[in-house]
Amino acid sequence: MKLLLLEDDDATRTQAMRQLAAAGHVVEACATGPDAIFMATQGDYGVLILDRMVPGLDGLSVLKALRAAGVRTPALLLTAMDGIDDRVEGLEAGADDYLVKPFAAAELIARVNALSRRPPMSDTTVTATVGDLTIDRVKRTVTRAGQRIDLQAQEFKLLDYLIQHSGEVVTRTMLLENVWSFHFDPQTNVIESHMSRLRAKVDRGFGRDLIQTVRGAGYRIDG
Repeated sequence: MKLLLLEDDDATRTQAMRQLAAAGHVVEACATGPDAIFMATQGDYGVLILDRMVPGLDGLSVLKALRAAGVRTPALLLTAMDGIDDRVEGLEAGADDYLVKPFAAAELIARVNALSRRPPMSDTTVTATVGDLTIDRVKRTVTRAGQRIDLQAQEFKLLDYLIQHSGEVVTRTMLLENVWSFHFDPQTNVIESHMSRLRAKVDRGFGRDLIQTVRGAGYRIDG
């Protein structure tokens, strides 16, 4: 698989390229944000690996620009910042996973391989409808009763996951693992705060709530 690596540190970039190549990947690398944006929009990559702390246009800014441009390639953020808020900020910007430096080669390769196994958009239904709510996964738009609803990146991802499991109870653990890529409970109200904002946008003023809280179990969206 072809990968794009944004990393400004020569030693780290060389080591990561060597490790990924040994695992069978083809790696194209750059050291600046503008180069990463150009390469990501011109090339066909399976996964983007972006260093968050690159000087100038950093990895987080690169990711935001790519998502705004419609680039949906799975992205892994590399960073020395290991706070929960930092991870949440990266994931809300459109990152699919997060890896804190220093990291073991085996973990880097495992996370890249996991991202590469996600089905491409062409294998996913472009639009989905629950009741009078419609989501377009390509255009990244949401409408209800013909009215457009503007969502932030993580709100869209949360709604999309609920819709994929329409009629089913989605637990906190499922949301942490599949929407935030947390394989542990950060003991924050990140889910509750995002769900509250999402429900205010999706349900308020429409007369009928689509998103329901299942007490003691989780959440469900049902038309």
